[in-house]
Amino acid sequence: MTRSSITRRDFINGVSAATLSGLLAGPNAASAADSTIARADDPPLKQGLRGQYPGSFEIAHVARDGGFTGPVQARDTGEHYDLVVVGGGISGLSAAWFYRRALGSATRILVIDNHDDFGGHAKRNEYRIRGRTLLSYGGTMSIESPFPYSFTAKSLLSELGIDLSRTGGIEQPRIFSGMNRGVFFDSDHFTADRILAGYTPNAPASFWKDAPLDEPSRRALIHLHDPRVNFLPGMTPRGRRTLLQSISYETFLRDYAKLPDQAVAFFHGDGYRNNMRVDSCPAFMAMRYGAPGFAGMRIEQDPVDDSPVFHFPDGNASIARLLVGQLVPAVFGTPQTMESIVTARADYGELDRAGSPVRIRLGQMVVRVEHVGGASAQDKAAGKAPVRIVYQKPDGSDPVRHAVTAENVVLACFNNIIPYIVPELPDPQKEALKYPSKVPMMYTSVVLSNWHAWKQAGISSLSVPHGYYQHLLLDSPARFGAFETVLSPDEPVTLHMLRNPNFPGHPRKEQNRMGRAEMLATPFETIEKETRLQLQRIFGPYGFREEQDILGLTVNRWPHGYAYTYDTLGDPEFPEAEQPHVVGRRPYGRIAIANADSGASAFTNIAIDEAERAVQECLVSRGYT
Repeated sequence: MTRSSITRRDFINGVSAATLSGLLAGPNAASAADSTIARADDPPLKQGLRGQYPGSFEIAHVARDGGFTGPVQARDTGEHYDLVVVGGGISGLSAAWFYRRALGSATRILVIDNHDDFGGHAKRNEYRIRGRTLLSYGGTMSIESPFPYSFTAKSLLSELGIDLSRTGGIEQPRIFSGMNRGVFFDSDHFTADRILAGYTPNAPASFWKDAPLDEPSRRALIHLHDPRVNFLPGMTPRGRRTLLQSISYETFLRDYAKLPDQAVAFFHGDGYRNNMRVDSCPAFMAMRYGAPGFAGMRIEQDPVDDSPVFHFPDGNASIARLLVGQLVPAVFGTPQTMESIVTARADYGELDRAGSPVRIRLGQMVVRVEHVGGASAQDKAAGKAPVRIVYQKPDGSDPVRHAVTAENVVLACFNNIIPYIVPELPDPQKEALKYPSKVPMMYTSVVLSNWHAWKQAGISSLSVPHGYYQHLLLDSPARFGAFETVLSPDEPVTLHMLRNPNFPGHPRKEQNRMGRAEMLATPFETIEKETRLQLQRIFGPYGFREEQDILGLTVNRWPHGYAYTYDTLGDPEFPEAEQPHVVGRRPYGRIAIANADSGASAFTNIAIDEAERAVQECLVSRGYT
């Protein structure tokens, strides 16, 4: 295929957008360096394979495979903290924030993370193109959930200066006026390659008129999207709910809505809550998330009370950055607002500065957490001994391990790894922590030289049922002070591309495991090739040329992505106190667990709530409450 001027080696080596700007900008475009621009080697500016990148996790797999059984030797650093947090994502940073708020600003806290950047899944992608800063999100996108934020979560956002009542003046939807959601039909599964703009769950017959479908499928999809049709007549609302909870959405489409194969294929790229697919998503959950086919019937369901929705240009990385700004003020130098944090430069050299009450130690993987001393197992479980934390480089390149101690530990890492790094946990708790299968996700950020092709197609987002990426979205137009995310169609823009490896026909947890294995086995060269091929195929008819129009590419790979959520097809009905995430998050002595896994829900507010719960358990373990 035709190659761009950015070489594969540049991407593999994590070349920064600041470096690329010198290659891609015109001779008069490079004068914008100022105090808000990050250094070229800062993590958000690195491109290529990011997220859980090679070198950030290999020792965790060694632990999983039994490489750290028995005593683990390490050099004692002599450091003792009030709290050590394992994991620097939003839950871990929130735990540090709540603990410090409870015990005072002099409290000594260490946050350890295996990546080269803080934020966990809330990952910032940054580019310098033609004298402009462009941003995208490499993971957690927005402040939203299908249920209201708790008082705890809302209070923390308020303390960070995030005021959701002001979002109306920030969002600039008029820029995409006349552009809406589209669908790309591919000739491998339909009758032609074609973009159709204007899709909604109640798409009228006029939308389907030009769809490249055979006539039976066209008629079936028109019928399915007709809000007047009841596909479950003669049933009570409760009976419909019971049925829909017991069948997949695919079964509903085939057996009740009578869709032929080509019509069902239209839904193969859709990801419902927790990336459930058409064959693994309960029909009831598909209905709750707006899937077509249910508007003409009454179904018993709980009230829907969504949270507000707000999207920073770098996703919820701005929340992580605001948390870091309060925990380690020297990182940003001055207090930040929800506007200023968007362009504020982080000084990564201040994160782990000796003498700072709160330190954030990046690029280290924790391999053992254990209570110290000769205390009995009963005394350890009762919180009568401090904790030893051992860590080392996550790629295994340095065999030397280091150890610190702490009065409390909050494990804000993935549940699946905890049984292997805390061997003293009770066996039933270990099994509960192993129960979920996290959802693999790939969030790719692409910088386009312009967005004329999108405007010509009349779309700002695109569903691709059978694409390598299933969902494509232009950056949301917004203004944060002097920073604007989207300018005219002539100007560069960031594109978000979402891939969920999908293996139809297998149970959902197995699909997640298979997707994770595929993701880890796929080299960056393959991902880059597929990205370019897909964009060229879709937008080539609109004048797009991948070799000249792709200015930047960052693949945020998350083999262990979203927290696992239970469903009525894939999981038994547990009593509330016996749900795996409830059993798994039980405190053990001075060790507490905080993460979205421990709330069985992949939302930022849950990560915050679980952090606050874990901190309360820490305080109880020390007799403070």
